Amino acid sequence: MHIVRGRLTGAVVALALCAGAASAGTFPDFGYQPPSSYTGPIFKLSQNYPQKLPSGPLPAFFKLLPSPLSNDFEAWRPYAEAVKQYCLEGNVENDWYVQKNTVRHWYHAPWQHYGPLGREGIHGLTKEAQIQSKQLAPTQTTTGQTFAVGIYNDIGGYTFGQVWKNPQDPDPSFTSKPNSFHDGTVVCKPLFADVDLSQVPFLVNPVLWQAYVTDSFDSANREIKPVALIQMDFAVRDSRIPGTGWIFGTFQYNGAVTGKPGWDNLVPVGVMWGNDPEDTGDSYTNKQPTVTKINPDLKETAINAKPELPPTHLGWNGRLDGPVDNPVSACMSCHMTAESPQLSPMNPTFQAPDKVPPVGSKEWMRWFQNEMAGTPFDAAAKSTDFSLQLAAGIADFYDWKCNQGGVFAEGGNACEQARNFRLKLMKSSKPPAKVYKIERDQVLEELH
Repeated sequence: MHIVRGRLTGAVVALALCAGAASAGTFPDFGYQPPSSYTGPIFKLSQNYPQKLPSGPLPAFFKLLPSPLSNDFEAWRPYAEAVKQYCLEGNVENDWYVQKNTVRHWYHAPWQHYGPLGREGIHGLTKEAQIQSKQLAPTQTTTGQTFAVGIYNDIGGYTFGQVWKNPQDPDPSFTSKPNSFHDGTVVCKPLFADVDLSQVPFLVNPVLWQAYVTDSFDSANREIKPVALIQMDFAVRDSRIPGTGWIFGTFQYNGAVTGKPGWDNLVPVGVMWGNDPEDTGDSYTNKQPTVTKINPDLKETAINAKPELPPTHLGWNGRLDGPVDNPVSACMSCHMTAESPQLSPMNPTFQAPDKVPPVGSKEWMRWFQNEMAGTPFDAAAKSTDFSLQLAAGIADFYDWKCNQGGVFAEGGNACEQARNFRLKLMKSSKPPAKVYKIERDQVLEELH
């Protein structure tokens, strides 16, 4: 999820100001209130995070992990399908108002309400990437936009509660260690597309949600409109996985599977548990798919080869990615950059054109290494352990505190000072960690 920072106005400011005075564990539900003409259910943030690490057995699908790990997806299919059911059970019946789930507890990430891409008030969806033309199918000639909502099970919710124990002072040092998200943490994220459904064959018989979303990707105007389920991602923390300690997976909607709308139409795209750092080729990158190009040389990605999966672009050189994700990235590559503060972009292409390294070069491959859970992408930052929602929430909080809270430092507000520090860090000849430690403490002192 790529968050754009900005000021809030009107009722949204009131919600953000509530967050500034929040008591422990209390965060705003959403940033965009549906108009008064809407009379349906309203989104509530699930934020009663466990105060103790939940005990009991790990999710049952842990017993289904292939051994040895294999790039043959059929070895992974029972595992992936079991994770899907774990995510859907009790949530589909309650339209993903997860507090109503009587099977297991789920929690949302706080501080996703803030800014122009922030949570809307019907289903808690946040705005994500633009859908490029022909990204989904050759017949898709217009662009679209994507919205999503992520949830964490009780084990992951415990970690969020620890990082946000003091809502005025989030502590990313808690996740900058190997076992911050404990084994059994499960993250599920359904994604919805606002796109011309008639142009995308696999979105026949769609699952539709009403949402208060922008009328186009480049617009700030919001309206209530239907959005279609297109993808569902998951992540599982499992210390048995070498190199990263995480497993990522994704599903793609195909309404032809059952011939009627339903979450059973989510078919697996695949799973990944590493970034295949030795694979530097580019021959399987496939930005406008007519077929799914599976790279047989990848050792840490397994892709579904059955025709139930509509043609999809996958990620860079065939690594795992969903249909609305960046085709020159990968699930694990993007999430590996999660840190606080975010000192590097989430993809090598998210830089000025003269800064983008050659594809497959040593500099490019920095985004496709394997880093163990709790390891920051930049030595001068603190890891948020593959959680972009956690990283973005902390960044949102401090941006609000600087720009909406009226906290000023000499020469400008504290956010401006932090930005200047980041520029200095990039230009400094001193070890980044040393520069960061001195000046980060100064910035945070101003913020607090």
